[in-house]
Amino acid sequence: MNTIKKEVINIITKLPDDVSIDDIMYKLYVLDKVKKGQEDIKNGNFITNDELREEIETW
Repeated sequence: MNTIKKEVINIITKLPDDVSIDDIMYKLYVLDKVKKGQEDIKNGNFITNDELREEIETW
């Protein structure tokens, strides 16, 4: 299993040489959000599409 440090290094090395700090920060932000989402799913912290539709209908 990859550590977060290895994943970050891998992401950064795949970016072009003229990448900006903002681009790097955005990639890391997205990585963090995906990881947190995967963890939520693993822990059962999500709602189904049908539950979301029902919630939207109450707006």
